[in-house]
Amino acid sequence: MCGFAGELRFDDRPADLAAVARMSERIAARGPDSFGIWQRGPLALAHRRLTIIDLSKAAEQPMQDPDLGLTLVFNGCIYNYRELRQELEGLGYKFFSHSDSEVLLKSYHAWGVEFVQRLLGMFAFAISERDTGKLILGRDRLGIKPLYLSNVNKRLRFASTLPGILAAGDVDTSINRIAFHHYMTFHSVVPAPHTILNGVQKLPAATVRVVEANGRQTDHVYWQPQFTRPAKPMSPNAWQEALLDKLKAAVARRMVADVPIGVLLSGGLDSSLIVALLAEGGQRGLTTFSIGFEAGGGETGDEFYYSDIVAKTFDTRHHQIRIPNSRLLTGVDSAISHMSEPMISHDAVAFFLLSEQVAKHVKVVQSGQGADEVFAGYDWYPPLANVPRDQALAAYSAAFFDRPRSLLEQIVAPEYAVDRDVSMEFVRDHFARSGAETSLDAALRIDSTVMLIDDPVKRVDNMTMAWGLEARVPFLDHELVELAAQCPSELKLAHGGKGVLKDAARKLLPAEVIDRPKGYFPVPGIRHLSGELFDIVQNALGSQAARQRGLFQDAYLQKLLAAPNETRSNLGSNVLWQVALLELWLQKHNIT
Repeated sequence: MCGFAGELRFDDRPADLAAVARMSERIAARGPDSFGIWQRGPLALAHRRLTIIDLSKAAEQPMQDPDLGLTLVFNGCIYNYRELRQELEGLGYKFFSHSDSEVLLKSYHAWGVEFVQRLLGMFAFAISERDTGKLILGRDRLGIKPLYLSNVNKRLRFASTLPGILAAGDVDTSINRIAFHHYMTFHSVVPAPHTILNGVQKLPAATVRVVEANGRQTDHVYWQPQFTRPAKPMSPNAWQEALLDKLKAAVARRMVADVPIGVLLSGGLDSSLIVALLAEGGQRGLTTFSIGFEAGGGETGDEFYYSDIVAKTFDTRHHQIRIPNSRLLTGVDSAISHMSEPMISHDAVAFFLLSEQVAKHVKVVQSGQGADEVFAGYDWYPPLANVPRDQALAAYSAAFFDRPRSLLEQIVAPEYAVDRDVSMEFVRDHFARSGAETSLDAALRIDSTVMLIDDPVKRVDNMTMAWGLEARVPFLDHELVELAAQCPSELKLAHGGKGVLKDAARKLLPAEVIDRPKGYFPVPGIRHLSGELFDIVQNALGSQAARQRGLFQDAYLQKLLAAPNETRSNLGSNVLWQVALLELWLQKHNIT
């Protein structure tokens, strides 16, 4: 797990090495162990390394292979790198390191852009071809690793974070009105290639982009799960066994490392199942971590009761991390500074503060992120169960959208409005594609290939990497996702959601953990704004920068501030926090 940045020029001028160095400095937290920078003519690359596999200098980046004429920067982990290396050695390739980075580099040389089909892992990369001047950019199937882009003034800049792009300078930081509409409508999810800023885009997941020396760009989309039933029906028990076997394999793959690995244990089904499978696979003395906050607004701030059950059952070395409200305030500010894009979920702050403590013990953790999107664990899925396929759009938007466009017109300042419902259009186009049989299938497809990538997955990456901590997500193993996509809806919706996973887990986990009410990372201090945090929100929205920007209608802001915890979105989010977080993020990143 690392961070990288670079620039490729298309006007025969040398790359701006100073700009690339500034980008690299801004992403330094992602890779605190070593730094490298390299330039050849119009191309410059920089890399910040977190040493996980092959701790030697031979694995440092930018990685050059003069014999092959290739240079690489890479962020992520290739879990099957040993198997690929053996195959490549059979083809005659010689290796100078024991890293997965070198395997990725030589895999591209051996198999071209289709090499990504062979990779099991999470990754973003840039590969330069010396002899053609081509630059190959790529991102993993489920967008676990990020890649941001800025293409202007006859140059392409790229970095692992959006603030990294900003550090180079000369970026159009005006508000992208389409992205703003998504942020206020599509549960704060801004789908690729958009970001909230007009001058920065993101490479979509499951995409390899070939950039020619003259600037011409071609995208290769290499993966899309099919949400259709298999030709041969399977019994419920067979589904349980098949999915559990895939999850076992996914968890085992993510133990590949030359450093110790822990688990983020919330006490929910997903992280508890990871611990159980590791224990079943022979892991002993596993280090686990849970976080808790002070109660507020009538809500408890921790789920230690359940995480303690799991820790005791599997005899883990468990750490309870308790966060006082005083640390929450500074944590909010710091978390916002590490957000590549505005993320309203209070989970972001929880992950940030948890990662700060976890990074003192381990460099790598497994996390249960993604299971709800893959196995239908959210409460907006059951209402879609019997909805006819041609009515899926209306049912999904009614359940998931924060608000209808008619209400948005009363919130957003006219100069930032768009003349159509771009979020509804986006979902309509997505739902219209073939490969999703039922209304629930269509919802799970957009959630697992869009919402998941640009909300929970991004949140985990940003907040863990802020502390140089690598998070691995076995529920987003693409082979598991493909199999789960084919699983009948009724099996996933059983027992209030994730039914097939719950039934499979009964052989491994206490019933009290499986059948508990669904929980979230609870941060009552954000869900119920008061005290100093409310003062921060009020000051941000009343600042000169906010008034000059004028994103929101003043009458609406005053209504929210008068009753800070009263107005909720369709899914129960605090609307004042949604509005304020965007302004806080813009101000934190000096965007005027």
